[in-house]
Amino acid sequence: MTKNKLPLKDYLAVNAPQLISIILLLWALYPNNPYGYYIFLRIVCCLTFAYIAMRFYYSDKLVFMWITVGFGILYNPVIRIHLEREIWSVINIITIVVIVISLFLLRDFNNK
Repeated sequence: MTKNKLPLKDYLAVNAPQLISIILLLWALYPNNPYGYYIFLRIVCCLTFAYIAMRFYYSDKLVFMWITVGFGILYNPVIRIHLEREIWSVINIITIVVIVISLFLLRDFNNK
């Protein structure tokens, strides 16, 4: 039994939050961004991780749901966690890896 693949435009629409977050996280590695950029990044990443957590919940991947909830809490813009720029750079890279993994883990969910 072969799986139906999502057309590219539908794939991009379903995964737009993750793809946008990856681009923003890569840009955050540039050291001369204004402080407002990082607030914007927190808002986008928090919402993206809420979206990913919801998709993991509906695909019955609860361990990954809780991992993404943790990242959502880390990036929440209301109760901010203050860390040094170097630490945030490492966290941003780890976050990119987590988002890319979520794209692979949720590809079966995209075909439903």
